Amino acid sequence: MALLLPGQGSQHAGMAAGLYDWEPVFTESMDEVFTALGADGGRLRADWLATEPGTPVDHVTRAQPLLFAVDLALARMVAGWGVSPAALLGHSAGELAAGAFAGVFEPADAARVMWDRAGRLAAMPPGGMLVVAAAAEELTPYLRGDVVVGAVNAPRQTMLAGPAAALAEAAAEIRAAGHTCREVPASTAFHSPVVAAAVSTEAYAQLRLGVPRVPLWSGYTAARLTPEQAVSASFWARHPVDPVLFGPALDALLADGDLLLLESGPGQGLSGLARRHPRVRQGHSAVLPLLPARPRGAEEDRRSVLRAAEQLTREGYGPVRLPAAVS
Repeated sequence: MALLLPGQGSQHAGMAAGLYDWEPVFTESMDEVFTALGADGGRLRADWLATEPGTPVDHVTRAQPLLFAVDLALARMVAGWGVSPAALLGHSAGELAAGAFAGVFEPADAARVMWDRAGRLAAMPPGGMLVVAAAAEELTPYLRGDVVVGAVNAPRQTMLAGPAAALAEAAAEIRAAGHTCREVPASTAFHSPVVAAAVSTEAYAQLRLGVPRVPLWSGYTAARLTPEQAVSASFWARHPVDPVLFGPALDALLADGDLLLLESGPGQGLSGLARRHPRVRQGHSAVLPLLPARPRGAEEDRRSVLRAAEQLTREGYGPVRLPAAVS
């Protein structure tokens, strides 16, 4: 079994909040992140749980730290059930959560670095991201004005990133050419030169970095993370500006062996991408999301997690040892 940990674009208000104060490992992990951030963590928690948050979840200072916290808490929750992943693959911010789960960073240290990173990104010029149903090479004519390929998610799904005005112009031309595209919930041009000034190697250089205890496939190299990369401050620091190669990384992961791909994060965006992979379509690998595709409230969060636990048992990954409070 491999965990897929999603990044920017998968966030929504109250994501996974139905598991808080219900699943003990999940709750403890979320609280560890909030505590590590001090007063900022208290405000982050309040906005996460609020019906009307003071800062909306799509703002980078909410989306990125909360995605990190939720992805990590879900991964630890599954491990707490006695189900150990054989591999990890994160998308963007999800790779930092994967690194924390695998022991590359101490979770509290990674939380503080993520908070620092989000603050730096918030200070960058306004920008955005655009998902296009086309191969990356088809979009070359639209790459101008600092608009670049920010992510390759699948053979026919490419994400562009760039300044707001230039990206809007590109979107109009892309639609006129007959391609389907949609804006990602982001006001920052992640994975583009627009955010180059937000890169801070110093923040990572102060951490004690280690080799992952669980094999980690990187969405930035489309290969298994090497020991040298794992302990490289510059490798991790460049994540906000470098393109994400999730599709090629998933190819490499499944070329290494067939797996159950368990999405450890809000929504089912990575599950949708994985279901279209040839190894999954041919029945060699399978996909299982932990949470609902769309926000449906606390009870549905819990039902979805319990269904996933039952499926893991049926697939031979059990018996899943659920805490008494939730079983």
